[in-house]
Amino acid sequence: MVIRTLLQAACYNPSMAELTPQDVDHIADLARLELTPAEKDLYRQQLSAVLDYAARLQALDTTGIPPTSSVLPPRTVLRADEPGQCLTPQELEKNAPDWEAGQFRVPPVLD
Repeated sequence: MVIRTLLQAACYNPSMAELTPQDVDHIADLARLELTPAEKDLYRQQLSAVLDYAARLQALDTTGIPPTSSVLPPRTVLRADEPGQCLTPQELEKNAPDWEAGQFRVPPVLD
């Protein structure tokens, strides 16, 4: 939630894109992370870069571009479901390890 709030704030105020060490401490506390000073500095730089990128994306003019869920054209990788020739009961019985009264017999699955 904190990251989302920071991203939203950075999108509306690009000058806020640089996080302070206190911001990183607060985020680490919320995430229950114990960070070394080197990690805090690294994460401050990385999170600031993400916020800066989000602010740049927010500045793009997207009017006239329809919302999409994917940049790829829709397609299915499944074959068409077409009815085919069914096996006869005699053909099924030949492949069954145990067959009784026109039904497969299987071991019980519950004790």
